[in-house]
Amino acid sequence: MPLYRCAVTEGATTEEQRAHIAKEIVRIHCGVTGAPPSFVHAFFSEVPAAALPEGRSAFVLGSIRAGRTPEQKQEIVSELSRVVAETLDQPIERVGVVTADVPSKWNMEGGELLPEPGEEAAWLERHGTGH
Repeated sequence: MPLYRCAVTEGATTEEQRAHIAKEIVRIHCGVTGAPPSFVHAFFSEVPAAALPEGRSAFVLGSIRAGRTPEQKQEIVSELSRVVAETLDQPIERVGVVTADVPSKWNMEGGELLPEPGEEAAWLERHGTGH
């Protein structure tokens, strides 16, 4: 957690583009929130154009831990929209990005419920993982 699900038009992306977007998702999310990279997950689905919202060639839904500020969410959405549009060589208007708040206690990593935002250090120490 967070989980970013990226839907793109069938055949419209390369493996390299998807890998670049996934790396940028981690960079942006961690840079804005301070969350450890090991918490961030990105998945891609290629779908028929009709399965995307009208006029979109890519759509990203980020399920993120509740407790982020409106400013943090706005920065994530803005930066991710820009990166996806640039990477896919699409106008930014053709990219949709939405975040949805999910309580930490609804998520589990390493057999333990995730900590609240800002309380990751003790969790990471118990699990022997680093940033």
